[in-house]
Amino acid sequence: MTREQLGVLNALDAAKTQWYHFTAIVIAGMGFFTDAYDLFCISLVTKLLGRIYYHVDGAPKPGTLPPNVAAAVNGVAFVGTLTGQLFFGWLGDKMGRKKVYGITLILMVVCSIASGLSFGKSPKGVMATLCFFRFWLGFGIGGDYPLSATIMSEYANKKTRGAFVSAVFAMQGFGILGGGIVALIVSAAFDHAFKAPAYAVNPAASTVPQADYIWRMILMFGAIPAALTYYWRMKMPETARYTALVAKNAKQAAADMSKVLNVALKAEEDKVIQLAGSQANSFGLFSREFMKRHGLHLLGTTSTWFLLDIAFYSQNLFQKDIFSAIGWIPPAASMNAIHEVYKIAKAQTLIALCSTVPGYWFTVAFIDRMGRFTIQLMGFFFMTVFMFALAIPYHHWTLKPNRIGFVIMYSLTFFFANFGPNATTFVLPAELFPARLRSTCHGISAASGKAGAIVGAFGFLYAAQSRDPTKTDAGYPPGIGIRYSLIMLGVINFFGLLFTFLVPESKGKSLEELTGENDDESGETELQTGPTRTIPV
Repeated sequence: MTREQLGVLNALDAAKTQWYHFTAIVIAGMGFFTDAYDLFCISLVTKLLGRIYYHVDGAPKPGTLPPNVAAAVNGVAFVGTLTGQLFFGWLGDKMGRKKVYGITLILMVVCSIASGLSFGKSPKGVMATLCFFRFWLGFGIGGDYPLSATIMSEYANKKTRGAFVSAVFAMQGFGILGGGIVALIVSAAFDHAFKAPAYAVNPAASTVPQADYIWRMILMFGAIPAALTYYWRMKMPETARYTALVAKNAKQAAADMSKVLNVALKAEEDKVIQLAGSQANSFGLFSREFMKRHGLHLLGTTSTWFLLDIAFYSQNLFQKDIFSAIGWIPPAASMNAIHEVYKIAKAQTLIALCSTVPGYWFTVAFIDRMGRFTIQLMGFFFMTVFMFALAIPYHHWTLKPNRIGFVIMYSLTFFFANFGPNATTFVLPAELFPARLRSTCHGISAASGKAGAIVGAFGFLYAAQSRDPTKTDAGYPPGIGIRYSLIMLGVINFFGLLFTFLVPESKGKSLEELTGENDDESGETELQTGPTRTIPV
């Protein structure tokens, strides 16, 4: 049996879309713009780092980062992000969402600047310093995931909650696009100012000294959007759901939301005390009661996010290698270092503009109509199909006339990742768990995703570079290791599709309906997971 809902929460659930909804989307979303920019801009400059710090004068080819260094530079931010998601997710439930919301931005601003100022007497020293600062940058980024998702879900009304939370996450697409645009502008400006001959003509001059400024400027730009958002984050009131259901302060919750909604709300202290004393609001994360009510949900959100991020981050971080392998980006030896950055940024920007960004906003448009379950299932299905379609006839796609077809199909995997599980895995953990555990469970789910990103960053790097030792380069198509990597990613997406059946549908329900926080002692609620299947909460 369900108790009567608190008036302040009813008001939030029933509120029409207002200015404060859009304000919250922008404030939380700019954090995600910065997150994506900082995480993915490194892929634009790793080849440049190899040319600058690992080029040997007189060598027949441009310098490249050794595999272990490349893996560290690409993956260390994910290790920091995973740690930050767990720590700040837990802290957000202990101290409140707002109190720790500004700390994440400060970390992101300071560490973005520090990453660009990385120093050292040797190449190893510069790379070690860069990895140190990118770890702490990732730590701040990690905190943004559970806090932004939880704040937006607790502010939103139940009718359009999915669109609002996914709109925050959709800013990630603009962050990826922004990284490409900044890299294009910076590299074009330097290429124009400091003309360097092609590598094949003059190896020693192919990387002008000024190229060292390019990667530093690209990394440091990430501090700007984060810094601009800090003031507005500090002005946001604590969410009513945390204040009323976790802090047990009915007066403060009513006062805060009266200002936000511009309506008079009553402080219902008796109801808050009654809710606080119920079994539905007393069990802990590691209790048998939590496992009974939400164990399958947590398994569903962690497993699907883990599998999704192996594929998604592998694709994003190493698309430059894939495009080089199929010949869409010219060989490094045919370009100077600055022009190579420009070419890589151009390819990433085109993919982001044509598929990544539209995919996010298709989810925003349809998530409250189609539902989370349907979109996630559809996304995993098409990602699986397109991965196999690229991998099985891989040699066909390496032929010059077919390269555009490869790029189009590769772009479609990004589109259905974002009009699919990349968005829904972010939305669902912010809806399915009780207020006092919501940020923690979102942090656990997101950290599981970043564990997948680490697998992708380290594992795909080595797999994509693998070669058959029995064959020579002359008779062996470039990037043959990429083919088997794409097959593996297709298999991973298929398993993501299967684990999606553990995730319930949350469309159109209030957060308290989904979590059972208003239930009596039995706490039995049913959530629909498909056309006919139900899972007890």
